[in-house]
Amino acid sequence: MSLSDETSAVPDVAALVASAAAEHPERLAVVEAGGRGLTWSDLEDEVGRVATGLGRAGILAGHRVLLALGNRLEFVTSYLGVLRAQAVAVPVNPGSTATELAAMLVDCGARLVVADGQTVVAVRDAVARAEVAAAARDEHRPAPRIVLVGTDPQDDEGAYDDLRSETAVPVPPLLDPEKLAVLLYTSGTSGRPRAAMLTHRALLANVDQVAAVRPPMIHSDDVVLGVLPLFHVYGLGAVLGGVIRHRAKLVLTERFDPEGTLDLVEDEACSVVPVAPPVFAAWRHVDALAERLGPVRMILSGSAPLAAETVEEFGALTRVPIHQGYGLTEASPVVTSTLRSAEIKPGSVGAALDGIDIRLVDDEGRPLDAAAADDPGEIQIRGRNLFSGYWPDGHDGPGDDGWWSTGDVGFLDADGDLFLVDRVKELVIVSGFNVYPTEVEAILEEVPGVRQAAVLGVPDEQTGEAVVAYVVPDSGAVAGADAVAVVAAVEAAAEERLAAYKRPVRVEVVDELPRTVTGKIRKGVLRGAERRKALGILE
Repeated sequence: MSLSDETSAVPDVAALVASAAAEHPERLAVVEAGGRGLTWSDLEDEVGRVATGLGRAGILAGHRVLLALGNRLEFVTSYLGVLRAQAVAVPVNPGSTATELAAMLVDCGARLVVADGQTVVAVRDAVARAEVAAAARDEHRPAPRIVLVGTDPQDDEGAYDDLRSETAVPVPPLLDPEKLAVLLYTSGTSGRPRAAMLTHRALLANVDQVAAVRPPMIHSDDVVLGVLPLFHVYGLGAVLGGVIRHRAKLVLTERFDPEGTLDLVEDEACSVVPVAPPVFAAWRHVDALAERLGPVRMILSGSAPLAAETVEEFGALTRVPIHQGYGLTEASPVVTSTLRSAEIKPGSVGAALDGIDIRLVDDEGRPLDAAAADDPGEIQIRGRNLFSGYWPDGHDGPGDDGWWSTGDVGFLDADGDLFLVDRVKELVIVSGFNVYPTEVEAILEEVPGVRQAAVLGVPDEQTGEAVVAYVVPDSGAVAGADAVAVVAAVEAAAEERLAAYKRPVRVEVVDELPRTVTGKIRKGVLRGAERRKALGILE
Protein backbone atom coordinates (compact mmCIF):
# COMPACT_ATOMS: atom_id res chain seq x y z
CA MET A 1 0.00 0.00 0.00
CA SER A 2 1.40 3.42 -0.95
CA LEU A 3 1.61 6.31 1.46
CA SER A 4 -1.08 8.19 -0.45
CA ASP A 5 -3.39 5.16 -0.38
CA GLU A 6 -2.83 4.70 3.35
CA THR A 7 -3.42 8.31 4.32
CA SER A 8 -6.54 8.62 2.18
CA ALA A 9 -8.13 6.06 4.50
CA VAL A 10 -7.03 7.86 7.67
CA PRO A 11 -9.94 9.74 9.29
CA ASP A 12 -8.05 12.68 10.81
CA VAL A 13 -4.68 14.36 11.25
CA ALA A 14 -4.08 12.81 14.69
CA ALA A 15 -4.43 9.34 13.19
CA LEU A 16 -1.49 10.10 10.91
CA VAL A 17 0.72 10.10 14.00
CA ALA A 18 -0.25 6.51 14.80
CA SER A 19 0.63 5.49 11.23
CA ALA A 20 4.02 7.22 11.44
CA ALA A 21 4.75 5.62 14.82
CA ALA A 22 3.98 2.18 13.43
CA GLU A 23 6.36 2.61 10.49
CA HIS A 24 9.15 4.77 11.97
CA PRO A 25 8.96 4.48 15.76
CA GLU A 26 12.56 5.58 16.46
CA ARG A 27 12.78 8.40 13.94
CA LEU A 28 12.71 11.92 15.45
CA ALA A 29 9.41 13.66 14.82
CA VAL A 30 9.67 17.01 16.58
CA VAL A 31 12.41 18.74 18.54
CA GLU A 32 12.79 22.05 20.31
CA ALA A 33 15.73 24.25 19.39
CA GLY A 34 18.67 23.03 21.46
CA GLY A 35 16.47 20.98 23.74
CA ARG A 36 13.90 18.24 24.03
CA GLY A 37 12.67 15.96 21.30
CA LEU A 38 10.13 13.24 20.60
CA THR A 39 10.35 10.27 18.28
CA TRP A 40 7.24 9.25 16.41
CA SER A 41 6.69 6.51 19.01
CA ASP A 42 7.09 9.06 21.81
CA LEU A 43 4.73 11.48 20.10
CA GLU A 44 2.08 8.80 19.63
CA ASP A 45 2.33 7.89 23.32
CA GLU A 46 2.07 11.54 24.41
CA VAL A 47 -0.93 12.21 22.16
CA GLY A 48 -2.70 9.18 23.62
CA ARG A 49 -1.88 10.24 27.18
CA VAL A 50 -3.20 13.77 26.62
CA ALA A 51 -6.40 12.48 25.03
CA THR A 52 -6.88 10.13 27.98
CA GLY A 53 -6.17 12.94 30.45
CA LEU A 54 -8.68 15.20 28.77
CA GLY A 55 -11.33 12.52 29.17
CA ARG A 56 -10.48 12.11 32.86
CA ALA A 57 -10.77 15.90 33.22
CA GLY A 58 -14.33 15.79 31.92
CA ILE A 59 -13.65 16.95 28.37
CA LEU A 60 -16.13 15.29 26.05
CA ALA A 61 -16.32 15.19 22.27
CA GLY A 62 -17.20 18.65 21.01
CA HIS A 63 -15.95 20.52 24.09
CA ARG A 64 -13.59 23.38 23.30
CA VAL A 65 -10.02 23.45 24.63
CA LEU A 66 -8.15 26.74 24.29
CA LEU A 67 -4.39 26.52 23.70
CA ALA A 68 -2.41 29.58 24.81
CA LEU A 69 1.08 28.23 24.16
CA GLY A 70 4.17 29.13 22.21
CA ASN A 71 6.06 26.88 19.80
CA ARG A 72 6.91 24.05 22.16
CA LEU A 73 6.40 20.30 22.34
CA GLU A 74 3.34 20.68 24.55
CA PHE A 75 1.56 22.68 21.86
CA VAL A 76 1.99 19.78 19.44
CA THR A 77 0.96 17.09 21.95
CA SER A 78 -1.96 19.16 23.28
CA TYR A 79 -3.30 20.01 19.83
CA LEU A 80 -3.10 16.44 18.58
CA GLY A 81 -4.43 15.09 21.88
CA VAL A 82 -7.48 17.34 21.60
CA LEU A 83 -8.10 16.12 18.05
CA ARG A 84 -7.78 12.49 19.12
CA ALA A 85 -10.22 13.05 21.99
CA GLN A 86 -12.61 14.48 19.34
CA ALA A 87 -12.79 17.71 21.29
CA VAL A 88 -12.22 21.07 19.56
CA ALA A 89 -8.83 22.80 19.65
CA VAL A 90 -8.83 26.60 19.90
CA PRO A 91 -5.22 27.76 19.33
CA VAL A 92 -4.72 31.45 20.13
CA ASN A 93 -1.90 33.95 19.89
CA PRO A 94 0.15 33.66 23.11
CA GLY A 95 0.69 37.41 22.85
CA SER A 96 -3.03 38.13 23.18
CA THR A 97 -4.09 40.49 25.93
CA ALA A 98 -6.40 39.42 28.75
CA THR A 99 -9.18 41.42 27.08
CA GLU A 100 -8.75 39.53 23.81
CA LEU A 101 -8.49 36.15 25.55
CA ALA A 102 -11.60 36.82 27.63
CA ALA A 103 -13.60 37.66 24.52
CA MET A 104 -12.53 34.39 22.88
CA LEU A 105 -13.25 32.37 26.03
CA VAL A 106 -16.75 33.79 26.27
CA ASP A 107 -17.39 33.30 22.57
CA CYS A 108 -16.21 29.70 22.25
CA GLY A 109 -17.24 28.53 25.74
CA ALA A 110 -13.95 26.71 26.34
CA ARG A 111 -14.01 24.15 29.17
CA LEU A 112 -10.23 24.01 29.59
CA VAL A 113 -7.24 26.27 28.86
CA VAL A 114 -3.68 25.01 28.44
CA ALA A 115 -1.22 27.81 29.24
CA ASP A 116 2.47 28.22 30.01
CA GLY A 117 4.66 30.68 31.86
CA GLN A 118 4.45 33.19 29.03
CA THR A 119 0.65 33.32 29.01
CA VAL A 120 -0.49 32.35 32.51
CA VAL A 121 -0.93 35.88 33.87
CA ALA A 122 -3.12 36.98 30.96
CA VAL A 123 -5.02 33.67 31.00
CA ARG A 124 -5.87 33.95 34.70
CA ASP A 125 -7.09 37.50 34.19
CA ALA A 126 -9.08 36.43 31.13
CA VAL A 127 -10.76 33.53 32.93
CA ALA A 128 -11.84 35.88 35.73
CA ARG A 129 -13.22 38.35 33.19
CA ALA A 130 -15.01 35.59 31.30
CA GLU A 131 -16.69 34.44 34.52
CA VAL A 132 -17.92 37.98 35.20
CA ALA A 133 -19.21 38.30 31.63
CA ALA A 134 -21.00 34.94 31.82
CA ALA A 135 -22.62 35.89 35.13
CA ALA A 136 -23.77 39.22 33.69
CA ARG A 137 -25.46 37.33 30.86
CA ASP A 138 -26.94 34.84 33.32
CA GLU A 139 -25.14 32.04 31.52
CA HIS A 140 -24.67 29.04 33.79
CA ARG A 141 -21.61 27.57 32.15
CA PRO A 142 -18.71 26.05 34.09
CA ALA A 143 -15.64 28.24 34.43
CA PRO A 144 -12.79 26.98 32.25
CA ARG A 145 -10.14 25.04 34.12
CA ILE A 146 -6.53 26.12 33.65
CA VAL A 147 -3.80 23.54 33.05
CA LEU A 148 -0.25 24.87 33.24
CA VAL A 149 2.86 23.77 31.40
CA GLY A 150 6.22 24.28 33.10
CA THR A 151 4.98 26.49 35.94
CA ASP A 152 3.40 25.80 39.32
CA PRO A 153 -0.41 25.77 39.33
CA GLN A 154 -2.57 27.50 41.91
CA ASP A 155 -5.07 25.58 44.03
CA ASP A 156 -7.84 25.57 41.42
CA GLU A 157 -5.54 24.79 38.49
CA GLY A 158 -3.95 21.65 37.12
CA ALA A 159 -0.46 20.68 36.03
CA TYR A 160 0.21 19.45 32.51
CA ASP A 161 2.29 16.58 33.88
CA ASP A 162 -0.80 15.38 35.76
CA LEU A 163 -2.96 15.71 32.65
CA ARG A 164 -0.66 13.35 30.74
CA SER A 165 0.28 11.09 33.65
CA GLU A 166 -1.98 8.10 32.93
CA THR A 167 -1.21 5.41 30.37
CA ALA A 168 -3.12 6.04 27.15
CA VAL A 169 -6.49 4.37 26.79
CA PRO A 170 -7.70 3.76 23.23
CA VAL A 171 -10.46 6.11 22.10
CA PRO A 172 -13.16 5.25 19.57
CA PRO A 173 -12.16 6.08 16.00
CA LEU A 174 -13.57 9.19 14.38
CA LEU A 175 -16.62 8.10 12.42
CA ASP A 176 -17.80 11.48 11.12
CA PRO A 177 -15.10 13.61 9.43
CA GLU A 178 -17.54 16.55 9.42
CA LYS A 179 -17.10 16.90 13.18
CA LEU A 180 -15.59 20.19 14.22
CA ALA A 181 -11.84 19.91 14.93
CA VAL A 182 -10.47 23.44 15.27
CA LEU A 183 -11.68 26.98 15.85
CA LEU A 184 -9.28 29.64 14.58
CA TYR A 185 -10.07 33.25 15.30
CA THR A 186 -9.94 35.49 12.27
CA SER A 187 -12.02 38.36 11.05
CA GLY A 188 -12.89 36.55 7.84
CA THR A 189 -14.47 39.13 5.52
CA SER A 190 -16.50 40.90 8.21
CA GLY A 191 -13.89 43.02 9.99
CA ARG A 192 -14.63 41.69 13.49
CA PRO A 193 -12.98 38.69 15.15
CA ARG A 194 -14.84 35.45 14.51
CA ALA A 195 -13.82 31.81 14.73
CA ALA A 196 -13.52 29.86 11.51
CA MET A 197 -14.89 26.33 11.95
CA LEU A 198 -12.44 23.77 10.51
CA THR A 199 -13.61 20.17 10.44
CA HIS A 200 -11.46 17.04 10.43
CA ARG A 201 -12.44 16.69 6.78
CA ALA A 202 -11.15 20.17 5.88
CA LEU A 203 -7.83 19.80 7.73
CA LEU A 204 -7.03 16.40 6.29
CA ALA A 205 -8.17 17.42 2.80
CA ASN A 206 -5.69 20.30 2.67
CA VAL A 207 -2.88 18.15 4.07
CA ASP A 208 -3.51 15.69 1.24
CA GLN A 209 -3.91 18.45 -1.37
CA VAL A 210 -0.54 19.93 -0.42
CA ALA A 211 1.05 16.46 -0.34
CA ALA A 212 -0.04 15.90 -3.94
CA VAL A 213 1.97 18.90 -5.21
CA ARG A 214 4.89 17.95 -7.44
CA PRO A 215 7.70 18.55 -6.82
CA PRO A 216 6.77 17.99 -3.17
CA MET A 217 7.09 20.75 -0.60
CA ILE A 218 8.24 18.26 2.04
CA HIS A 219 10.04 14.91 1.72
CA SER A 220 10.14 12.23 4.41
CA ASP A 221 13.84 12.92 4.97
CA ASP A 222 13.43 16.70 5.28
CA VAL A 223 14.17 18.74 8.38
CA VAL A 224 11.56 21.50 8.50
CA LEU A 225 12.08 24.77 10.35
CA GLY A 226 9.21 25.47 12.76
CA VAL A 227 9.61 29.21 13.30
CA LEU A 228 6.11 30.08 12.11
CA PRO A 229 3.75 30.25 15.09
CA LEU A 230 1.74 27.06 15.48
CA PHE A 231 -1.38 28.98 16.53
CA HIS A 232 -1.43 30.49 13.02
CA VAL A 233 -3.09 28.41 10.31
CA TYR A 234 0.08 28.50 8.19
CA GLY A 235 2.15 26.91 10.95
CA LEU A 236 -0.65 24.63 12.13
CA GLY A 237 -1.90 23.28 8.82
CA ALA A 238 0.77 23.69 6.18
CA VAL A 239 3.84 23.14 8.38
CA LEU A 240 2.80 20.82 11.24
CA GLY A 241 0.22 19.04 9.11
CA GLY A 242 2.74 18.57 6.30
CA VAL A 243 5.43 17.25 8.62
CA ILE A 244 3.03 14.70 10.10
CA ARG A 245 1.77 13.66 6.68
CA HIS A 246 5.28 13.02 5.33
CA ARG A 247 6.88 11.75 8.60
CA ALA A 248 9.53 14.48 8.36
CA LYS A 249 11.28 16.17 11.29
CA LEU A 250 10.09 19.49 12.72
CA VAL A 251 12.48 21.82 14.56
CA LEU A 252 10.54 24.22 16.77
CA THR A 253 11.70 27.64 17.85
CA GLU A 254 9.73 30.22 19.82
CA ARG A 255 10.50 33.27 17.72
CA PHE A 256 12.37 34.53 14.70
CA ASP A 257 15.75 36.17 15.22
CA PRO A 258 17.77 36.96 12.09
CA GLU A 259 21.07 35.58 13.35
CA GLY A 260 19.74 33.01 15.81
CA THR A 261 17.37 31.45 13.29
CA LEU A 262 20.17 31.13 10.75
CA ASP A 263 22.30 29.45 13.42
CA LEU A 264 19.45 27.01 14.00
CA VAL A 265 19.14 26.30 10.27
CA GLU A 266 22.83 25.45 10.19
CA ASP A 267 22.91 23.46 13.44
CA GLU A 268 19.87 21.33 12.60
CA ALA A 269 20.57 21.14 8.84
CA CYS A 270 17.08 22.43 8.04
CA SER A 271 16.24 21.67 4.42
CA VAL A 272 12.78 23.27 4.17
CA VAL A 273 12.27 26.76 5.57
CA PRO A 274 8.68 28.04 5.67
CA VAL A 275 8.59 31.75 6.56
CA ALA A 276 6.56 34.94 6.24
CA PRO A 277 7.64 37.85 3.97
CA PRO A 278 9.24 40.03 6.70
CA VAL A 279 11.98 37.41 7.09
CA PHE A 280 13.45 38.34 3.71
CA ALA A 281 14.00 41.96 4.73
CA ALA A 282 15.57 40.82 8.00
CA TRP A 283 17.99 38.49 6.21
CA ARG A 284 18.84 40.74 3.28
CA HIS A 285 22.02 42.24 4.74
CA VAL A 286 23.29 39.25 6.75
CA ASP A 287 26.88 38.35 5.93
CA ALA A 288 27.56 35.07 4.12
CA LEU A 289 23.83 34.41 3.80
CA ALA A 290 24.14 31.88 0.97
CA GLU A 291 26.64 29.82 2.97
CA ARG A 292 24.51 29.92 6.10
CA LEU A 293 21.51 28.69 4.14
CA GLY A 294 23.63 25.87 2.75
CA PRO A 295 21.44 22.99 4.03
CA VAL A 296 18.26 24.56 2.61
CA ARG A 297 16.76 23.10 -0.56
CA MET A 298 13.60 25.22 -0.57
CA ILE A 299 12.15 28.34 1.07
CA LEU A 300 8.38 28.59 1.27
CA SER A 301 6.73 31.98 1.73
CA GLY A 302 3.12 32.50 2.72
CA SER A 303 0.61 34.44 4.85
CA ALA A 304 1.10 37.66 2.83
CA PRO A 305 2.11 38.63 -0.73
CA LEU A 306 5.82 38.70 -1.49
CA ALA A 307 7.08 41.31 -3.93
CA ALA A 308 8.41 39.93 -7.20
CA GLU A 309 11.56 42.01 -6.78
CA THR A 310 12.20 40.35 -3.41
CA VAL A 311 11.89 36.87 -4.91
CA GLU A 312 14.32 37.73 -7.70
CA GLU A 313 16.82 39.51 -5.46
CA PHE A 314 16.79 36.94 -2.67
CA GLY A 315 16.93 34.00 -5.04
CA ALA A 316 19.95 35.45 -6.80
CA LEU A 317 21.63 36.21 -3.47
CA THR A 318 21.13 32.80 -1.86
CA ARG A 319 20.74 30.44 -4.83
CA VAL A 320 17.85 28.79 -2.97
CA PRO A 321 14.49 28.43 -4.76
CA ILE A 322 11.70 30.48 -3.21
CA HIS A 323 8.13 29.32 -3.70
CA GLN A 324 5.10 31.16 -2.47
CA GLY A 325 1.43 30.48 -2.30
CA TYR A 326 -1.92 31.93 -1.43
CA GLY A 327 -4.04 30.73 1.42
CA LEU A 328 -6.58 31.65 4.04
CA THR A 329 -7.58 30.42 7.47
CA GLU A 330 -10.92 29.40 5.99
CA ALA A 331 -9.15 27.17 3.43
CA SER A 332 -7.11 25.21 6.02
CA PRO A 333 -5.03 27.09 4.54
CA VAL A 334 -3.27 26.50 1.18
CA VAL A 335 -5.09 27.36 -2.07
CA THR A 336 -2.32 27.93 -4.62
CA SER A 337 1.42 27.35 -4.95
CA THR A 338 4.05 28.37 -7.46
CA LEU A 339 5.18 24.74 -7.31
CA ARG A 340 2.04 24.04 -9.36
CA SER A 341 3.06 26.50 -12.08
CA ALA A 342 4.87 25.55 -15.27
CA GLU A 343 7.12 28.56 -14.70
CA ILE A 344 7.62 31.12 -11.95
CA LYS A 345 6.05 34.40 -13.06
CA PRO A 346 6.82 37.69 -11.31
CA GLY A 347 3.90 38.63 -9.05
CA SER A 348 2.13 35.28 -9.29
CA VAL A 349 1.18 33.19 -6.25
CA GLY A 350 0.87 30.10 -8.42
CA ALA A 351 -1.87 27.79 -9.59
CA ALA A 352 -4.60 26.09 -7.58
CA LEU A 353 -3.84 22.79 -5.88
CA ASP A 354 -5.54 19.67 -7.16
CA GLY A 355 -9.03 19.45 -5.69
CA ILE A 356 -9.42 23.22 -5.34
CA ASP A 357 -11.33 25.34 -7.85
CA ILE A 358 -10.85 29.08 -8.31
CA ARG A 359 -13.05 31.53 -10.15
CA LEU A 360 -13.40 35.30 -10.32
CA VAL A 361 -16.67 37.18 -9.93
CA ASP A 362 -17.71 40.77 -10.58
CA ASP A 363 -19.25 43.21 -8.11
CA GLU A 364 -22.63 41.50 -8.53
CA GLY A 365 -21.21 38.04 -7.84
CA ARG A 366 -21.40 36.94 -11.47
CA PRO A 367 -18.55 34.71 -12.72
CA LEU A 368 -16.20 36.45 -15.12
CA ASP A 369 -15.47 34.98 -18.51
CA ALA A 370 -12.64 32.48 -18.07
CA ALA A 371 -11.27 33.52 -21.47
CA ALA A 372 -10.84 37.11 -20.31
CA ALA A 373 -7.29 36.75 -19.00
CA ASP A 374 -5.94 39.58 -16.85
CA ASP A 375 -9.48 40.71 -15.98
CA PRO A 376 -9.57 41.19 -12.17
CA GLY A 377 -12.41 40.10 -9.95
CA GLU A 378 -13.14 38.90 -6.45
CA ILE A 379 -11.61 35.48 -5.82
CA GLN A 380 -13.98 32.62 -4.98
CA ILE A 381 -12.77 29.14 -4.07
CA ARG A 382 -14.32 25.68 -3.77
CA GLY A 383 -12.93 22.45 -2.34
CA ARG A 384 -13.07 19.90 0.48
CA ASN A 385 -10.52 21.96 2.40
CA LEU A 386 -13.00 24.80 2.99
CA PHE A 387 -14.28 25.64 6.44
CA SER A 388 -17.90 25.16 7.52
CA GLY A 389 -18.64 28.80 8.26
CA TYR A 390 -18.09 30.89 11.37
CA TRP A 391 -18.76 29.83 14.93
CA PRO A 392 -21.24 29.00 16.28
CA ASP A 393 -23.88 28.63 13.56
CA GLY A 394 -21.84 28.26 10.37
CA HIS A 395 -22.83 31.71 9.14
CA ASP A 396 -21.10 33.09 6.01
CA GLY A 397 -19.68 29.72 5.00
CA PRO A 398 -19.59 28.25 1.50
CA GLY A 399 -22.80 28.53 -0.48
CA ASP A 400 -25.02 25.65 -1.48
CA ASP A 401 -22.93 25.33 -4.64
CA GLY A 402 -19.73 25.06 -2.58
CA TRP A 403 -18.25 28.42 -3.60
CA TRP A 404 -16.94 30.86 -1.01
CA SER A 405 -15.93 34.50 -1.53
CA THR A 406 -12.49 35.28 -0.13
CA GLY A 407 -12.70 39.08 -0.08
CA ASP A 408 -9.49 39.23 -2.16
CA VAL A 409 -9.24 40.61 -5.68
CA GLY A 410 -7.01 39.07 -8.33
CA PHE A 411 -6.77 37.87 -11.89
CA LEU A 412 -5.97 34.54 -13.54
CA ASP A 413 -3.73 34.37 -16.58
CA ALA A 414 -4.23 31.99 -19.47
CA ASP A 415 -2.25 29.28 -17.64
CA GLY A 416 -4.44 29.48 -14.54
CA ASP A 417 -1.83 31.24 -12.40
CA LEU A 418 -3.26 33.62 -9.85
CA PHE A 419 -2.11 37.22 -9.33
CA LEU A 420 -3.32 39.15 -6.30
CA VAL A 421 -4.37 42.73 -6.95
CA ASP A 422 -6.19 44.15 -3.94
CA ARG A 423 -8.40 43.35 -0.99
CA VAL A 424 -12.12 43.99 -0.90
CA LYS A 425 -11.89 44.66 2.81
CA GLU A 426 -9.31 46.85 4.50
CA LEU A 427 -7.22 44.07 5.96
CA VAL A 428 -3.72 44.98 7.20
CA ILE A 429 -1.15 42.18 7.34
CA VAL A 430 1.58 42.70 9.93
CA SER A 431 4.32 40.04 9.88
CA GLY A 432 1.79 37.66 8.35
CA PHE A 433 -0.91 38.30 10.97
CA ASN A 434 -4.28 39.77 10.05
CA VAL A 435 -5.25 43.11 11.57
CA TYR A 436 -8.75 44.35 10.88
CA PRO A 437 -9.02 48.14 11.19
CA THR A 438 -12.59 48.04 12.49
CA GLU A 439 -11.47 46.03 15.53
CA VAL A 440 -8.71 48.52 16.37
CA GLU A 441 -10.94 51.51 15.63
CA ALA A 442 -13.63 50.24 18.00
CA ILE A 443 -11.12 50.12 20.86
CA LEU A 444 -9.57 53.51 20.10
CA GLU A 445 -12.97 55.19 19.93
CA GLU A 446 -13.64 54.06 23.50
CA VAL A 447 -10.62 56.04 24.72
CA PRO A 448 -11.68 59.12 26.72
CA GLY A 449 -10.93 62.21 24.67
CA VAL A 450 -11.22 60.47 21.28
CA ARG A 451 -14.26 61.26 19.17
CA GLN A 452 -13.40 59.34 15.99
CA ALA A 453 -10.63 57.05 14.76
CA ALA A 454 -9.49 55.69 11.42
CA VAL A 455 -6.91 52.91 11.13
CA LEU A 456 -4.97 51.86 8.05
CA GLY A 457 -1.88 49.97 7.04
CA VAL A 458 1.34 51.52 5.76
CA PRO A 459 4.37 49.80 4.21
CA ASP A 460 7.00 48.69 6.69
CA GLU A 461 10.34 47.17 5.72
CA GLN A 462 10.48 44.83 8.71
CA THR A 463 6.85 43.70 9.06
CA GLY A 464 5.47 44.20 5.55
CA GLU A 465 2.78 46.53 6.86
CA ALA A 466 2.29 48.46 10.08
CA VAL A 467 -0.76 50.01 11.72
CA VAL A 468 -1.23 53.78 11.78
CA ALA A 469 -4.14 55.50 13.55
CA TYR A 470 -5.71 58.86 12.79
CA VAL A 471 -7.77 60.19 15.70
CA VAL A 472 -10.04 63.21 16.10
CA PRO A 473 -9.97 64.51 19.70
CA ASP A 474 -13.03 65.77 21.55
CA SER A 475 -11.18 68.97 22.35
CA GLY A 476 -10.40 69.74 18.72
CA ALA A 477 -6.77 70.38 19.64
CA VAL A 478 -4.32 68.87 17.15
CA ALA A 479 -1.18 70.17 18.84
CA GLY A 480 0.06 71.06 22.30
CA ALA A 481 -0.49 69.34 25.62
CA ASP A 482 -4.05 68.21 24.84
CA ALA A 483 -2.94 66.38 21.69
CA VAL A 484 -0.01 64.79 23.50
CA ALA A 485 -2.40 63.55 26.19
CA VAL A 486 -4.70 62.01 23.57
CA VAL A 487 -1.81 60.17 21.93
CA ALA A 488 -0.65 58.85 25.32
CA ALA A 489 -4.17 57.65 26.16
CA VAL A 490 -4.52 55.90 22.79
CA GLU A 491 -1.14 54.19 23.18
CA ALA A 492 -1.98 53.07 26.71
CA ALA A 493 -5.33 51.60 25.62
CA ALA A 494 -3.70 49.80 22.70
CA GLU A 495 -1.04 48.32 24.97
CA GLU A 496 -3.68 47.06 27.41
CA ARG A 497 -6.24 45.73 24.98
CA LEU A 498 -4.47 44.80 21.74
CA ALA A 499 -1.82 42.25 20.86
CA ALA A 500 1.48 43.91 19.96
CA TYR A 501 1.12 43.45 16.20
CA LYS A 502 -2.27 45.23 16.24
CA ARG A 503 -1.02 48.35 18.02
CA PRO A 504 -0.53 51.56 16.04
CA VAL A 505 3.11 52.38 15.45
CA ARG A 506 2.09 55.99 14.99
CA VAL A 507 -0.91 58.06 16.12
CA GLU A 508 -1.82 61.16 14.11
CA VAL A 509 -4.11 63.72 15.79
CA VAL A 510 -6.27 65.56 13.23
CA ASP A 511 -9.17 67.98 13.46
CA GLU A 512 -11.34 65.93 11.09
CA LEU A 513 -11.33 62.83 8.90
CA PRO A 514 -11.98 63.11 5.15
CA ARG A 515 -15.43 61.75 4.28
CA THR A 516 -17.61 61.05 1.27
CA VAL A 517 -20.93 62.79 0.78
CA THR A 518 -22.58 59.81 2.47
CA GLY A 519 -20.31 60.13 5.52
CA LYS A 520 -17.94 57.22 4.84
CA ILE A 521 -14.32 57.84 5.81
CA ARG A 522 -12.19 58.26 2.69
CA LYS A 523 -9.25 56.09 3.67
CA GLY A 524 -7.85 56.46 0.18
CA VAL A 525 -7.16 60.11 1.02
CA LEU A 526 -5.34 59.06 4.19
CA ARG A 527 -3.33 56.46 2.27
CA GLY A 528 -2.40 59.12 -0.26
CA ALA A 529 -1.17 61.35 2.54
CA GLU A 530 0.90 58.46 3.90
CA ARG A 531 2.46 57.86 0.49
CA ARG A 532 3.34 61.55 0.18
CA LYS A 533 4.93 61.44 3.62
CA ALA A 534 6.98 58.41 2.59
CA LEU A 535 8.18 60.33 -0.47
CA GLY A 536 9.07 63.37 1.62
CA ILE A 537 6.42 65.56 0.00
CA LEU A 538 4.56 65.97 3.31
CA GLU A 539 6.08 66.25 6.75
